[in-house]
Amino acid sequence: MKKIKILWVDDEMDLLKPHIMFLQEKGYDMETATNGQDAIEIVKNQNLDLVFLDENMPGLSGIETLGRIKSINSNLPVVMITKSEEENIMDAALGAKISDYLIKPVNPKQILLSIKKNLDTKKLITRETTSAYQSAFSAIGLKINSASTFADWEEIYRNLVYWELELEYSDDQPMLEVLKMQKIEAQLGFAKFIKNNYIRWFKDKTGSKPLLSPGLFKEKIFPLVDNKKKVFVILIDNLRLDQWKVIMPIINEYFTILEDTLFCSILPTATQYARNAMFAGLMPKEIQELNPHLWLNDDEEGAKNMSEEELLQKHLNRMGKKYRFCYEKIIQQKSGKKLIENFNNLLNYDLIVVVYNFIDLLSHANTEMNMIRELAGSDSAYRSLILSWFQHSPLLDFFRLLAEKDVIVVVTTDHGSVRVNNPVKVIGDKKTSVNLRYKMGKNLSYNPKEVFEITDPHAAHLPKADVSSKYIFSVSHDFFVYPNNYNYYVNYYKNTYQHGGVSMEEMLVPVSVLRPR
Repeated sequence: MKKIKILWVDDEMDLLKPHIMFLQEKGYDMETATNGQDAIEIVKNQNLDLVFLDENMPGLSGIETLGRIKSINSNLPVVMITKSEEENIMDAALGAKISDYLIKPVNPKQILLSIKKNLDTKKLITRETTSAYQSAFSAIGLKINSASTFADWEEIYRNLVYWELELEYSDDQPMLEVLKMQKIEAQLGFAKFIKNNYIRWFKDKTGSKPLLSPGLFKEKIFPLVDNKKKVFVILIDNLRLDQWKVIMPIINEYFTILEDTLFCSILPTATQYARNAMFAGLMPKEIQELNPHLWLNDDEEGAKNMSEEELLQKHLNRMGKKYRFCYEKIIQQKSGKKLIENFNNLLNYDLIVVVYNFIDLLSHANTEMNMIRELAGSDSAYRSLILSWFQHSPLLDFFRLLAEKDVIVVVTTDHGSVRVNNPVKVIGDKKTSVNLRYKMGKNLSYNPKEVFEITDPHAAHLPKADVSSKYIFSVSHDFFVYPNNYNYYVNYYKNTYQHGGVSMEEMLVPVSVLRPR
């Protein structure tokens, strides 16, 4: 096993011999230098893991030496050792990206702690994270087996997302595989829960059902506006909980999170159904009945989400709300920049709703473009891609503007997506819907054990295109494929991100209330 190699630079090296001997006894390979110029040559010619650097040396100062070391190897950790705590020296050192600093006189334990902090952190984090997940594994398994309420599944999903992000950071691949198997077990349990309870929620008069898409504005948003707050609703289409969690640390720099919960997207977990239901405050069946000119069935031509602003206005009228409201839909960077240019005008409204479509567009591109499929080749890569987009997007600039105002911001979504990998055969006629995660039609042939079927759409408050129409939904990581050209379509759609069906990622979606710091 390769020894860790450390360079210690100090013009009083004779006084540090006990420290050098101590570290050598601990198994570290030590190099020394008494001036900055010699240190720079050693950095050029040797593979080092860490540098201890005296700040106050004759000739090249510690700060000057630090700058030159970083120009040679910007990733080499440097620990500055100084007699002075003067602020300007610390600012210069921190600005040059030191990894740590120590104040003289230093003792061996301080040195050892600094080495471990800078070189062994990832290893220690991996070990601690793995141990913690191993302890949590059994508790999560028991929860999966006993879960009987939506709150139970919310807790399970939150825990799984938490450990996925923690283990991903620690890069413990064997334990990530264990987590992956536990997630599959949870998906199957969640699908069973939905099959047993979804229809019942619409018959339940006790109020025990979860918050569903149509109730989001009434329960989470209108009360904020009624409290005389200027409310910005930012709906990021197709945003999953894990994706929100990787964006959240950036948001936390500007906002305090007042509430961070999950609600349940209705089925189908597709924009046409879930988002229209959110804006209308109605289930799709009621939208069709009350506003037939604003609803298009799957087999009808035309865009299915062109009436969101009108549906929200009708929702406000029905609830007796006299808000001044504004609706904006952002589908490209140009319109995102225009939104920022128009920011001051938005402040004239009580309720401002902004729909951001990037992640949904990325999801579709993942299916249609090989380059995007390679960039988003796993959930981890997909999260990374979304984080990178957000860090450089007009949306982040918009958040920064909001952070300067006395407003409340609600971040939410309409549904999530799931990475599909298991084909399930289905047969339908020409009028059957084309979505890979759900099918609606009157002549569907399938294995009932492989799907969640709703034979009476009206029981789930879904519209019928025909008197004998029914809906079927794929579960977990399944996707529907017709027998014709079966192998071609399996290969084409496998490992793509889809939505419309039953999974925790699609149905358990975030809604967070933020206040500027």
